[in-house]
Amino acid sequence: MNAAPREIPKPVGLLAELTHRCPLGCPYCSNPLALEPRANELDTEAWLEVFSQAAALGVLHVHLSGGEPAARSDLAQIVAHCANVGLYTNLITSGIGLTEARIQDLAVLGLDHVQLSIQDTDESSADRIAGYEGAFTRKLEVARWVTDAGLPLTLNAVIHRANISRASAMVRLAVELGARRVEIAHAQYYGWGILNRDALMPSAEEAEAAIAEVEALRAETKNVLVIDHVIPDYHARYPKACMGGWGKRGLNITPSGRALPCHAAETIPGLEFWNVADHSLAEIWESSPAFNAFRGFDWMREPCRSCERKTIDYGGCRCQALALAGDAREADPVCHLSPHHAAVAEQAALSARGAETNPHPAYAYRRMRQHAEAE
Repeated sequence: MNAAPREIPKPVGLLAELTHRCPLGCPYCSNPLALEPRANELDTEAWLEVFSQAAALGVLHVHLSGGEPAARSDLAQIVAHCANVGLYTNLITSGIGLTEARIQDLAVLGLDHVQLSIQDTDESSADRIAGYEGAFTRKLEVARWVTDAGLPLTLNAVIHRANISRASAMVRLAVELGARRVEIAHAQYYGWGILNRDALMPSAEEAEAAIAEVEALRAETKNVLVIDHVIPDYHARYPKACMGGWGKRGLNITPSGRALPCHAAETIPGLEFWNVADHSLAEIWESSPAFNAFRGFDWMREPCRSCERKTIDYGGCRCQALALAGDAREADPVCHLSPHHAAVAEQAALSARGAETNPHPAYAYRRMRQHAEAE
């Protein structure tokens, strides 16, 4: 949509979606609705080449994600290779599929960090959200195995209507489990999240109360825990700098090798995504049409083009602009200056009314088989 700027900073992070296979069915999953089957996944050698190129390009850390990365039988080989080429590795996992012995082996091979998802502190609610009976109990066990192996642990909790009253309890659980960091992230409405938006979105009052509680815990936990707090977009006044700015800090590689500037970029029509099977990471980062589409400021429309915050939030999220304003080039409607901001307020109010009449709605669970049958 516009030419790439002359100076493109090197990426610092790479999110490797090793697979879309996952035993959980979380209704806010950021994976696309069209989940990729196992037959389409990059093989071991192709992934190892991706990581070698990432290290050569200047990437510092790799997030091994999915789906559930433990579903890959070659996970140990991948971790060992990343360590050999000097990449810091963060395993983003549900914990399902990991054993104590497997975690210990990964630690020996050079795994640097584990990020474990939790769905709630209430066992029955956690298992319902995950769509997997026994998930909560297993996660507590995995957390212990991780810390026993000497690996730093982060707990990641997505906050929504079903668990928002226990947001602060999830911070306290992180302390109890020996985590060094907790990410309290209010649900983002992309992928499966937007499909379940009416069932997930809390009221503004619930969001404000949870934000205040979590922020109050910072002082109490400052010597034992880092709290990363991602506030809800739909109740914000300004948008976040999505992904730190389009094509500025990192890449996302899908299971089949397509390189994306963000999780949901494929929802934007007209973008051309290059594959690691056809282009090097350096070529993709510097020259691919998708990565250059929203770099710089030339693509911006008003009010972003003349706004002093454009170097702070870079116009917000392109995928959210598409979803709520119908055009990825518009200002993120979360911004109160956007001419489409009313759409955000209307959706938040609609979801709040739905919560009053149906406090325990049914979820459209993320399931590969169910989606394939639906198609």
